[in-house]
Amino acid sequence: MDKRLVSLEVENFRSLRKIHLHLGDLTVLVGPNGAGKTNVLKVFDFLADIIRTDLEPALDARGGFDEVVFHGGDKPPSSIRIKATATWTTHSSRNAPDEYELRITRSRRSSGDVLSRRETFQFKRTQGRGRRITISGQQATVVGTGGAEDTEGSIGIKSLSSGLSTLPRLHGEAGGEEVSAVADRLASFRVFDVAVPAARRPVRVPRHREYLEDDASNLASFLLMLRRSDPTSFERLQEDARQALPQLESIDFEHFTSGTREVAVVLHERGLRRPTPLVDASYGTVRLLGLLALLYDPQPPALTCVEEIDHGLHPQALEMLVERLREASERSQYLIATHSPALADRLRPEEFVVCERREDGSSAIPAVSTADIRRIVQASDDLPLGELWFSGALGGDL
Repeated sequence: MDKRLVSLEVENFRSLRKIHLHLGDLTVLVGPNGAGKTNVLKVFDFLADIIRTDLEPALDARGGFDEVVFHGGDKPPSSIRIKATATWTTHSSRNAPDEYELRITRSRRSSGDVLSRRETFQFKRTQGRGRRITISGQQATVVGTGGAEDTEGSIGIKSLSSGLSTLPRLHGEAGGEEVSAVADRLASFRVFDVAVPAARRPVRVPRHREYLEDDASNLASFLLMLRRSDPTSFERLQEDARQALPQLESIDFEHFTSGTREVAVVLHERGLRRPTPLVDASYGTVRLLGLLALLYDPQPPALTCVEEIDHGLHPQALEMLVERLREASERSQYLIATHSPALADRLRPEEFVVCERREDGSSAIPAVSTADIRRIVQASDDLPLGELWFSGALGGDL
């Protein structure tokens, strides 16, 4: 996958006092509860929300600066910093990546606290020098990375608004196209969590192409769309479901034509005279189908985050799930959080990120380098990663 997120740097966001996380096609955060795995996912949700609603509403939705900033230490930090490095724009590469950095600063004044933001975009331009756009206050400055300033001026940005939604108005030479590419990727980030009660219910059949909701609340209509538009993928999904659910024979649909045109999933199971409505299926069955729908999504976002992906699943499903994650990560990056040694056993060192919590309440992510993980695996006669982590050999005590 050529276009991808390369790394994430965070300072003072919840428990993330200071982290620098490299991201592959599949990255799995492994650690006990409270180690900060969820907060990494929340960074991506925050970035996407900034584009959907703008910076101030995104902060307000999370309780404001005081609720988001790191709570450890003797006094609260005065700023939050997030930096994403990627290869999303046309001429970017690992050697000349795109960079987006956001810093939110709180200044204490006699009249009350004042928040400000500073944003920086940097990207490559064809074969020549790149561009750096800096937003501070209401002003955006565009300079060539070779030195000379190209453009400077106010473009009507509110003091606590994000340039991600405003700067695409810049003309092409100044970087509007590149900023749009970065904004589109960030806005597509998805934090996926199957809401089992909602996923069980019948839903209205859509008139247009269906997109899988972040909580799988439209699972029935999405699976119906997949069967109609991509029968091969639907059959593969069904085979995976049979592998994890030995009693399952097939996945089908029941249509309700009175008034609302709704559809519901029903399961044909071995030994039963009647199909089982999904509303009567087990928690684990519903969650498995939601995760499989995610992995077979024909139009995935740039990055999908899933917390505790193994929750509610039988261990026999984990081998298949990891293999499908690797296949799906050829089209979209995946960031997964788990505290399951059984799932970790099936990972490779380059996919495995150990998370720990320090005495001051901050998160150590990664707590062990990939090189050290490989060395420890080799020294242990290639024991599975989950077993090594559970034993304490890789840190991250349970």
